[in-house]
Amino acid sequence: MKYLIDSWAWVEYFNGTSAGVQVKNFLEEDEIYTTILNIAEVISLAKRRNQNHEAIYTAMAQRSKMIDILPETSKNAGLIHAEMRGKKSGFGMIDAFMLAVAKKMNAKIITGDEHFKGIKEAILITK
Repeated sequence: MKYLIDSWAWVEYFNGTSAGVQVKNFLEEDEIYTTILNIAEVISLAKRRNQNHEAIYTAMAQRSKMIDILPETSKNAGLIHAEMRGKKSGFGMIDAFMLAVAKKMNAKIITGDEHFKGIKEAILITK
């Protein structure tokens, strides 16, 4: 199985929470991916929290394969975003990119983000 780790999951993992322990179990699998957008989001949060963002970046790079965003994925993310905003208030653009990538790769998104509740491509982790 392919797993796409979202920003929420990475943050929980690095903060060592009980949800982060659940994320750690997925990180031990073979096919772990992270989008470049999630890297930016996690690094921004780490910097704002005065955490060691270099160590966090290195860990993300070592524990997952990086997924670049292609123009077609951007188009698909835009379509998903427009559709999901009609269903779920606050569904973010990065969430739409995650869903577009997961669909393209036939992967499961590891997250605790409630915006993914009821989405078949997501595995929701609870705190």
